[in-house]
Amino acid sequence: MTEAQLIQVTVFLAAAAIAAPLGRFLRIGAVLGYLAAGVVIGPYVLGPLYALEHVEEVLKFGEFGVVLLLFVIGLELRPIRLWSMRSAIFGLGAAQLVLTALVLAAIGLVFGLTLAQALFIGLALSLSSTAFALQVLEEKGELTTRHGRLAFSVLLFQDLAAIPLIALAPLFALGGEEPSMDFRSAGLAILTIAAVIVVGRFLLKRLYQLVAAMGVREAMTATALLTVVGVALLMEEVGLSAALGSFIAGALLADSEYRHQIEADIAPFEGLLLAVFFMAVGMSIDLSVLVARPVALVLIVALLIAVKFAVLYGLGSWWGLKSAPARRLAIVLSQGGEFAFVLFSVGLFEGVIGRDVASLLTLAVTLSMAATPLLLLADDMFIRMRTSTVPDYEMPPEAEQHVIIAGFGRFGQIVARVLRARHIPFTALDTSSAQVDFVKRYGATIYFGDAGRIDILRAAGAEKATSFVLAIRDVEDSLRIAEMVRKNFPDLPIYARARDRTHVHKLMDLGVTIIEREMFLAALDLTGKLLRGLGLKPKEAKTLIETFKRHDQERLFNEYEDYTDEEKMRANALTAAVELQELFARDIEALEDGSSSDET
Repeated sequence: MTEAQLIQVTVFLAAAAIAAPLGRFLRIGAVLGYLAAGVVIGPYVLGPLYALEHVEEVLKFGEFGVVLLLFVIGLELRPIRLWSMRSAIFGLGAAQLVLTALVLAAIGLVFGLTLAQALFIGLALSLSSTAFALQVLEEKGELTTRHGRLAFSVLLFQDLAAIPLIALAPLFALGGEEPSMDFRSAGLAILTIAAVIVVGRFLLKRLYQLVAAMGVREAMTATALLTVVGVALLMEEVGLSAALGSFIAGALLADSEYRHQIEADIAPFEGLLLAVFFMAVGMSIDLSVLVARPVALVLIVALLIAVKFAVLYGLGSWWGLKSAPARRLAIVLSQGGEFAFVLFSVGLFEGVIGRDVASLLTLAVTLSMAATPLLLLADDMFIRMRTSTVPDYEMPPEAEQHVIIAGFGRFGQIVARVLRARHIPFTALDTSSAQVDFVKRYGATIYFGDAGRIDILRAAGAEKATSFVLAIRDVEDSLRIAEMVRKNFPDLPIYARARDRTHVHKLMDLGVTIIEREMFLAALDLTGKLLRGLGLKPKEAKTLIETFKRHDQERLFNEYEDYTDEEKMRANALTAAVELQELFARDIEALEDGSSSDET
């Protein structure tokens, strides 16, 4: 390594070491800190001082951080959960891309572009930045929320769609020839994906078992990196996305007992390379274009963000998100993406767009990325202003050998009253300040706190607690808290309340096994009284209720593996109805036989 290269590495490491802490100290986020650092060390400011004026190579190298990020995210997604997201990936993802492209193309036509140019630019700008969106979601702890999962679904569809868009770019060329369909390449790509899945399913886990048996930690790290690099090279060789390949490899290892070790080994490399990528994006901001055409640039960025925000907010609301989560989804995906850089390069080469347009749009995409953390900061301020009357969360006193109750509504209060009657200590947490104030007036010990925050859980003594009662009614909050407790306090037993069967199955996905549906027992008790009121003997009514309860509980757990498959669930429901009728018939027959023998 030459002295000049060592200086460049030193500058990058110094910038990375300073940018992230400074960004978080200023509350602008690590991503925006990296971008600002990239501008400072880029070719238009300090770059010439240490002979770094070309950033394409740095950007290409930094993109490997995105590949590692997708691999780590794949490790967090079990294949069954990924399959359950298919409607969001191909429904919401496709709708976003098509609607955004059409609206942007219409705006392009208004500004004098040809139909081919407008469609090409609209499709390119409809793609969002996987690296930016996922990083800011992870940084803010929103990746596991519903809007975070929907954002990931949209990004995954965009990654899938980017490949054919790049291949079909010559179709938009002015006077260009239509490319012939290369069935050989398409077939090779499909076979490659199938090969990765088969190898990952049957060989990767055995490989990691063998490496782990050797007891050499460096070998495990090297194997993890080799997996990512090997899959990335293979995918790029057949013209596919390296990020997509690494995500598939990660998802195939999600059920492995070594996934936590793999994730821990990969994390430092992922963090550093993502920092390089974000700094390279900052370095690529062409300040000369910014000075020459500021009005046009600001207009393009504003229109891009506004259109994507409007489309995503509307789709998010249509998909069932409330206003605040839909707004977060729209902001997180409102920027242009990395694939836009590639598409503009291909479009320039094929003659679809001119060099001036390509430079202007490339800078607009970069600035839209930089705007994302700022827009999220503004949204955070807006949320704080709307909830300014709500006090900060209380920190409960440390305790031990106690029960933590998350959610102090009707369900949680019943649990607490029984525990108090038996003099069993508990700490109750609730996020409704009005509920906390109301309950405190009656002498109950309750704290205003979010059980999904690790600092509050630790303050509540989760490490020393004997049990955790999850009495939250909202499904998304319940799953978020369950995942947080499972991840940070794996030995703490969770007793969970569930709204319905799907909620039960999703809690089971997170490893929660002690679950009670909130209305189930009350409905059975009332039905038993109804049967006795209709004239059935108490013993017969009790048998019918117990038979139904036993059958329904067995069915609930037997359906777990198929709960994401609607067709199988419908078939299971029909089969279960027939089985239940047969069980009832046998029980009634047994009761009648018993009555006859008693009479004789």
